[in-house]
Amino acid sequence: MTTTAALSGSAASGAAKPVFWYGIPHGYAKMDLDPPRERIEELVRELNTLPAEQRAQASQVLQFYAGMVTTLNAQNVHMCAVGYHPDDDGTIVTSTLTISTVSTSGQNAKLVIAGLAGTAADAPDSGMRPLELPCGLGYLAEEKKRTVAPGRDPDSPEGPLRGDVWQGTVAATGSGTPDIIMVQLVTPALHLADVYRDILLGVARTLTFTDPTKPAPAPDSEPGAGSVEAAMRNDFG
Repeated sequence: MTTTAALSGSAASGAAKPVFWYGIPHGYAKMDLDPPRERIEELVRELNTLPAEQRAQASQVLQFYAGMVTTLNAQNVHMCAVGYHPDDDGTIVTSTLTISTVSTSGQNAKLVIAGLAGTAADAPDSGMRPLELPCGLGYLAEEKKRTVAPGRDPDSPEGPLRGDVWQGTVAATGSGTPDIIMVQLVTPALHLADVYRDILLGVARTLTFTDPTKPAPAPDSEPGAGSVEAAMRNDFG
């Protein structure tokens, strides 16, 4: 999979302006987590024009989308993007990338991250490990688990669909926010866990608390090793 990225910004703790920025890899389409009322009404009108046999399925998809948006907003998710990439056998593999904030309830977010990173270093078999990111100290946690999958009414006699997924999470923080930033990637393509781990780490390395829209350095100067430009160049080309 080849990756490029575009920088996006997010506000934390109700801030009016973005306080952290990140790169989105190629092949990921962002979901609208705050769709305008007019757009929802338009979707409902379009749904009602479908043939009866397609209407029920489309209605289920719309309900799933509405439920997902509600859940993501309740969990302080600032960005959700769905990835579509070709596998070696010609099939399409999917993944979901989210970036969210977690409040530390008044505790120092840097100390919380340092404590968790220290725990990860002391327990290498736990699936966690500390990370040195351009924005500061963080940690990586990953696991394979069985979870509910979309595609069937959970109240049906057969019950909900279930499937195995790989889930990777990077946590970090910076001076621009009192919160912990969580970058998470989930995919059912277990055989591509190493590839998706690299994508997750690539996104985490673009995380910055310095506004990238500020004037760039002089053309004849090289970006600093810890700058977002250097991180983007190294990770996403």
